[in-house]
Amino acid sequence: MLGAVRDLALFNLAIDSELRACDLVAISVADVAISGRVRDRAIIIQRKTSRPVQFELTDQTREAVAAWIGSRRLGERDYLFPSRVHALPHLSTRQYGRIVERWVSSIGLDPKRYGTHSMRRTKAAHIYKKTGNLRAVQLLLGHTKLESTVQDLGIEVDDALAISEQVEL
Repeated sequence: MLGAVRDLALFNLAIDSELRACDLVAISVADVAISGRVRDRAIIIQRKTSRPVQFELTDQTREAVAAWIGSRRLGERDYLFPSRVHALPHLSTRQYGRIVERWVSSIGLDPKRYGTHSMRRTKAAHIYKKTGNLRAVQLLLGHTKLESTVQDLGIEVDDALAISEQVEL
């Protein structure tokens, strides 16, 4: 039961935050909650770029995270996803990868095709598909280069032309 509560919080937060695995597993309770209340938005300093990235926590994510914090009685100084291994302070990226692999396999998808980075891209890809706003997605992912965003989303020339055709001047 406790694993299911953690997994739901981890899954929802991975989708909402669009964080790299190394940043997601290192989130502290204080990053997402204050005085026992899960925040609507959070800001994390990315390890790769040392730059802040802000993200919203949806209602379902706030509920899942609050349930997880409550079930483990985590304090603001604790990591949100503490490790079960005493030598490690928080869930490792490797363990997170194994969890994602289990999720992917459980719904009949090939775990060789989907991983932790798929979790990062999910919401960004939907936002891009609905809006075509590459700059917004770049900001949400915390990319410094637009080329990184284009690569992450797998945008092809055909996609760009389709968007271009929809715009009339």
